[in-house]
Amino acid sequence: MPAGQVLQPIEPLILSQSRTSLSLIVLLPLLAITRGWGKLAVPRPDLIRCLILGVLGVAASNYTYYLAIERTNVATAIIVQYTAPVWVLLYTVARGLQRPSLRRFAAVALAVAGSALAIGAVGTGGFRLNIVGVGAALLAAFSFAFYNVGGHSILARYDRWIVLLWTLVAASGFWIVINPPWKVVAAHYSGAQWLFLLIFSLLSVLVPFSLYFAGLQHLEPTRAIVGSCLEPVFSIVIAAIVLGEGVRPIQTLGIVVVLIAIVVVQLPDGKLPGEQTVLEPIE
Repeated sequence: MPAGQVLQPIEPLILSQSRTSLSLIVLLPLLAITRGWGKLAVPRPDLIRCLILGVLGVAASNYTYYLAIERTNVATAIIVQYTAPVWVLLYTVARGLQRPSLRRFAAVALAVAGSALAIGAVGTGGFRLNIVGVGAALLAAFSFAFYNVGGHSILARYDRWIVLLWTLVAASGFWIVINPPWKVVAAHYSGAQWLFLLIFSLLSVLVPFSLYFAGLQHLEPTRAIVGSCLEPVFSIVIAAIVLGEGVRPIQTLGIVVVLIAIVVVQLPDGKLPGEQTVLEPIE
């Protein structure tokens, strides 16, 4: 809130659109200057993959997540979205991309349970049912899972900045079709609101997505997406430090459970004592 000014509410559609569009406006000239236009191109098949990733992954997950918050609440949206590790694990196991061990299933279960405890969705009436909202959150989970799996395969072949650039191009183009620029202008947002949107886009998309894509270059999707469950943990810790908000015992338990899940899923693939292989993938 610049100079103590209270900003008027901004629609989820505009939040989603501005996150990708403003990030692209910042990223594109930086890459063009530092690398040159010619080095930003990718072959058509992989360009199509990046564009699909941008629309069905980034754009869809952003909008459905904010729609879920609008129709339900933050706790409901987060906990349903953070079932994404389950979908990633089930997909990679079904495709034979990784060995379905008890350790992986335990790590995913701990990550989902820990996230629920950390955000206070358990035992406090934090979970609010709404068909549209819960459906949107579930779509956000599927989209989140999709860009983890799809992003990992593309990032194995290309620099993360190139992949991020084209996913942002796709997401921004999608939003221009859904919500043309003249409709955004007609909303008459104030300078303070635009400043908020710019800062919000850089802090919520450009910086974290570049870091997350860097992680996806080195981690298989299940490990990466379980690690992403640190997001609500950091939100709680930052709120406690910056805003002085208290952390309830159940939230502390949730944080500990998430940390345990991340440690467990990052352990080497060799069997742990007592670990059993659920099913060997077909070669």
